[in-house]
Amino acid sequence: MADTQITAITELDRSHYKTKVYAGGHFIYSDEPESIGGTDEGMTPGALLLASLGSCTAITVRMYADRKQYNLDGIKVELAICDEKDMNKETTITRKIELIGTLTDEERQRLMQIADKCPIHKILSNPIKIETH
Repeated sequence: MADTQITAITELDRSHYKTKVYAGGHFIYSDEPESIGGTDEGMTPGALLLASLGSCTAITVRMYADRKQYNLDGIKVELAICDEKDMNKETTITRKIELIGTLTDEERQRLMQIADKCPIHKILSNPIKIETH
């Protein structure tokens, strides 16, 4: 195992299904819609997954653009996935990336390539092993 790990702790009491999520000194809620018994006070687990990919994509593109001094004013990443009950090994995530700024065609093309190099994209594009103890 690596010396440095990313860790998260989730806690769920008798609430249906508002879950406390702690990571790196930060706190958020995950929940389910009221239509299935949740309180809709947080993102669903599937939305959290998309948020992770979207934020990682944007951060990776921003880091590269800053290093190369590209005139990138903003990045918008729109993501979609099927309903959680329909997810399986064939699930597809769609991602639309909008690059805002005065960029050459070559710079835009390069930033789109860099988007696929974000760590979360790499994880989700390969088999994942989950060890439960």
